[in-house]
Amino acid sequence: MNSDANTGIVHHTEEQIDELLGHEYEHEPVPVSARRSAFSVTMVWLGFPMIITGAMTGSLLVLGMGFKSALVAMILGNIIMFAYVGALGLIGTKRGMNFALIASIVFGKKGYVLASGLLSTLLLGWYAVQTGITGALVSSTYGLSYVAMTIIAGVLYIGITFVGVKGLHWIGLASVPLFVVLGLWVAADAATTTTAAAILDYAGNNGVASMSMGVGLTVVLALFIDAGTVTADFNRWAPSPKASLIATFSAFPFANLVAMLVGGVMTAALAVPNANPFGVDNMFGYMNGKQLTWLSILAFIFLYANLGSVCSHCLYNAATGWSRILGTNMRAMAIVLGVIGIIVAAGNVWAFFIQWLSLLGILVPPIGAIILVDQYLLRTNSHAEADWRAKPFIAWAIGSLCAFVVEEKMPSLSTAISAAVVAGIAYLVIAKVGAPAESAARAA
Repeated sequence: MNSDANTGIVHHTEEQIDELLGHEYEHEPVPVSARRSAFSVTMVWLGFPMIITGAMTGSLLVLGMGFKSALVAMILGNIIMFAYVGALGLIGTKRGMNFALIASIVFGKKGYVLASGLLSTLLLGWYAVQTGITGALVSSTYGLSYVAMTIIAGVLYIGITFVGVKGLHWIGLASVPLFVVLGLWVAADAATTTTAAAILDYAGNNGVASMSMGVGLTVVLALFIDAGTVTADFNRWAPSPKASLIATFSAFPFANLVAMLVGGVMTAALAVPNANPFGVDNMFGYMNGKQLTWLSILAFIFLYANLGSVCSHCLYNAATGWSRILGTNMRAMAIVLGVIGIIVAAGNVWAFFIQWLSLLGILVPPIGAIILVDQYLLRTNSHAEADWRAKPFIAWAIGSLCAFVVEEKMPSLSTAISAAVVAGIAYLVIAKVGAPAESAARAA
């Protein structure tokens, strides 16, 4: 059978799957007729940050800053995330476009590959990390095979992603109620071991607060800055701007703040010296520590459902981005990228990627800031015309350079906020300064 025939069979199969599960609109805007309900988009977002990893992050903040300062960082960081993600999400809702399509307008029809490819690869990396965390927690807690548990988790998460945006909706329906019930129980049960005053006055690990407010804000922002920047992948499905903002609010500040507070309250209440939130000192470890069979079984189900939510969301973003870049189908890319992620996770090398992914994460805030300035202040309703647009790349480089300087020389400041603000201002100035010259050139 020749290659043309094989290609035809593949396309026909893809069309049949799209008819069954729904078209994902990788290469075109989502039409109004195909938009999902406000409730569905809200469940997609609600199920993303309300996860055990968010609780672990809350624990790290409380350990490093003390409870009161950590609470301030959580609230401020999530308000900033709402403004940032909400504004980017509205662009996706208005145009019906995923992130890659919007980036092609801002960075160019070829230039977008750098922005979209970076973010899609980062999110694939986080998929591998979260899948590895699933296997590691299950293996260390129940004595089961790490490789087997990781592969099972990865395959399940690929399956959820393969269904598409509907799958993200369904996993949210399963994950959110479990987290709300179990998370609130863990926080409340841990709180009964001490007093509210003691929790509020918790000063940090061994009574020492070692993390500045700027670093704390960066930690809050960095947790979802990658996925938040590609928010158009989700918000393009919203039926209206109001629904888009409600869905974003359900994630930031609501779901993300709830998750962080669960971990933060538990950590401050138990006050374990040198606690390890990524080891046993988290809500999963707390539930299993009760040594109740039914609770351990529930914790097992909870872990797979909960981390399945964040993993499937990350893989969906990665597959959407790379399918646009390679001109293929999101579902096909979900399988290919998912397998790559499983290999990384099962190889037990995922932990080495965390610092690298966090480092690359400082390159992300400038991208979102540049898109906001471009689409709200400079070129509203513009279209993809040039192959490469130099000005956004110059501003991106300036913002990222600022991030590295802040990281090395001014560690008390927020790297993420500095990078975004500097890049946004730089792009605005470069565009304004270059505008008269461009107008004169066109006139001549």
